[in-house]
Amino acid sequence: MFAGLPELGISNGEDLKETLTNCTEPLKAIDQFQTENGILLPTLQSALPFLDLHGTPRLDFHQSVFDELRDNLTERVAVIAEGKEEDRFGKLEELLEKSFPLVKMPSIQPVVMQVLKHLPKVPEKKLKMVMADKELYKVCGVEVKRQIWQDNQALFGDEVSPLLKQYIVEKEGALFSNELSVLHNFFSPSPKARRQGEVVLKLTQMIGKNVKLYDMVLQFLRTLFLRTRNVHYCTLRAELLMSLHDLDISEICSVDPCHKFTWCLDACIREKFVDVKRARELQGFLDGVKKGQEQVLGDLSMILCDPFACNTLVLSTVRNLQELISQDTLPRESPDLLLLLRMLCLGQGAWDMIDSQVFKEPRLVVTRFLPAMMSVVVDDHTFTVDQRLPGEEKNSPAYPTALPDSFTRYLQENRVACEMGLYFVLHITKQRNKNALQRLLPALVDTHNDMAFGDIFLHLLSGHLTLLSDEFGSQEFCSVIFDRFLLTSFSRSENVHRHALRMLLHLHHKVLPSLMETLVKTLEPPKQSSEPVKELFNQLTEKLEAQKKSPPQPEEAPPSLDLGLHPVTSTSLPSGLK
Repeated sequence: MFAGLPELGISNGEDLKETLTNCTEPLKAIDQFQTENGILLPTLQSALPFLDLHGTPRLDFHQSVFDELRDNLTERVAVIAEGKEEDRFGKLEELLEKSFPLVKMPSIQPVVMQVLKHLPKVPEKKLKMVMADKELYKVCGVEVKRQIWQDNQALFGDEVSPLLKQYIVEKEGALFSNELSVLHNFFSPSPKARRQGEVVLKLTQMIGKNVKLYDMVLQFLRTLFLRTRNVHYCTLRAELLMSLHDLDISEICSVDPCHKFTWCLDACIREKFVDVKRARELQGFLDGVKKGQEQVLGDLSMILCDPFACNTLVLSTVRNLQELISQDTLPRESPDLLLLLRMLCLGQGAWDMIDSQVFKEPRLVVTRFLPAMMSVVVDDHTFTVDQRLPGEEKNSPAYPTALPDSFTRYLQENRVACEMGLYFVLHITKQRNKNALQRLLPALVDTHNDMAFGDIFLHLLSGHLTLLSDEFGSQEFCSVIFDRFLLTSFSRSENVHRHALRMLLHLHHKVLPSLMETLVKTLEPPKQSSEPVKELFNQLTEKLEAQKKSPPQPEEAPPSLDLGLHPVTSTSLPSGLK
């Protein structure tokens, strides 16, 4: 407990023990020991007997004085460090030399840690001593740890790793939330709100203004993204940079070549739309990548691969197509659309670019996909117009069921086309276009890398389908949703199983009882299923049992939805893109 006192020439318990062992008059020896080691203030000696008369132990008095002095010294260290004296850090280093031998003493340790915290460069020897002692390392401030971490990547990785795992668990958990809504989903929180998450705040604090640590975290994120293909690491890369931006950490923001691009894109994500002005800014950043700096494209592609960025870009693409149709303009004639496609291609090609280390923008082959998608829109529009004609003028009342071969082929072969196709399905679902949905959804069984069975799409689709909840009373509609889509994959993909159960948990009361009974039998989890799947299934069966025991309640009218879509002036807009 008193280790280090002899090094400073201060007596400790061992000295007292030796004194008492060798003395002939113990009381005089104790008195002399107290005088030599007490507070060296002559005027205090006459006052101490008054404390004795009041029954106040000398220990309590000395402890209170010690605590007061320690607190004053701790405050003084901060004042010195924040001052403008040229030799202020020299004074702190001198104090560190005197106090460090007592760093293991609990009563002195706060002073030592305060000195270490305020030294911009702790002597290497002291850093090694702190790092070698687990207890000291644990209690030292993050300012000291940063100086240890910057030269010990493995140790920093051990500290960061649990946070990165926690972040992924939280993001994936959000995709399986109990809430099923078109208005409140994974993409609802604002960028600023997301940056207040525990992991982002902790990482921001750990990095501080240290560029080396920031680069280490980015390297961890790139490596994990390559290893797992998990796009949530791309989200964290953007959130971390913008968190440092919020704190005005210019030491890092000024050296990250992605800073201004990410800042501009962050504003688009906040608005859920890329307007013309910001589109020009983003294009300027992309065009500004100079020869010899192509590696920046790797980081930019990661920023664009963030699902929140991708969501904004694809929504903007769909809105852009709306406006082009209303203006009778071809897609290839719109520079704004081509820029959106350019950024989508860059983001969707992030993994390949970083993996191959070939930093070159992908070709916009997706432009060939647009005519195929537009032909589907035209079919829908033709059917809608035909239905409005008088009976004797109608040509083909049946809604088309087949899809162009080129449309389905691009869904299977091209990642960007597939992403656009998925969001087009979400769009028609949001428009409650049941016919188009029943036509398109079965085509998503076979998509590029099974993207249609990814958690993000299924999370959004299940929320959007609440707008068509009444249609679940139709055998034909349920057959499309379950038999021709979800149930084709649920047995081999547990995440699909979970999303199917989530959907039924909210919409079971709309499904025909006979069909519901069949679905429950089909979706019953096998023994090897995970606990979340079993828990969802149990919740569903409990709800069904409760439903049998109580009569159905009259439903309230659904609230009106403000979907935030930009108004389109044309009255002849195809219903598939309204």
